[in-house]
Amino acid sequence: MFNDKYSVLMSVYQKENPNHLKESISSMLNQSIVPDEIVLVKDGPLTKDLDLALKEISSNSIINICSIKENVGLGRALNFGLENCRNELVVRMDTDDISMSDRCEKQLKIFNDNNDLSVLGTSIEEFIGTPENIVGYKYVKEDKSDIQKQIKFRNPMNHPSVMFRKSHVQNSGSYLEWFLNEDYYLWIRMIQNNYQFANINEPLVKMRVSSETYLRRGGYKYYKTQKKLFLYMLENKIINLNIYLYNNIIRFIARVMIPNWLRKLLYLKLLRRRN
Repeated sequence: MFNDKYSVLMSVYQKENPNHLKESISSMLNQSIVPDEIVLVKDGPLTKDLDLALKEISSNSIINICSIKENVGLGRALNFGLENCRNELVVRMDTDDISMSDRCEKQLKIFNDNNDLSVLGTSIEEFIGTPENIVGYKYVKEDKSDIQKQIKFRNPMNHPSVMFRKSHVQNSGSYLEWFLNEDYYLWIRMIQNNYQFANINEPLVKMRVSSETYLRRGGYKYYKTQKKLFLYMLENKIINLNIYLYNNIIRFIARVMIPNWLRKLLYLKLLRRRN
């Protein structure tokens, strides 16, 4: 029997845009297979406009708003929300992105055909301003073996696009604190537990970006957190010393040495190509 029950897991904090939030929620409510529930975590106090937006959307019976008194960060907020998800299949969604109307239906079909699958992502389109203004793509590897190879060098999953099995994520320790890399760290631990990954190389999510997005991908703090992650992979024999050194050299150049304008150009022109 086809399982069409799934939860949507989202987290919102005070710096987010209320109009973007409503657009994001709307894209999930208009799925060809509507979610069984949307679990929306309030990560600390919100602005008046965000609270008004939540009040407006909370009239829909499938939306379950959970509150955390203090801002705890994305990883801990998602763990709190995950505990409140009643379905085994959970869809991640960010509060400023937009899902294509058939996204979840396509992911559900693949999960129903593969009982061993743990995490399924998609490629994404990046846009600035309006969803029609596409500025880049983040394509993905589809095959399990290709994903296992890619994870040694970079995050193989677009986090806001994934559907996963709740029990498999929780069995791997759920999201743990790791600055800007909570999802990458989770996927690594899940692969250590021999859970299966796959991707749909079709842009089923539109991700909102801005010039600030590329600025956040630079700096010594970002380099340092990734260096620490690669050290974890080295110590757990996921990568060897040569890959560890290669990853750190590339990240140091990309995150620390090059200017912001060049980093933006590299992301848009080189790292977002189809092949």
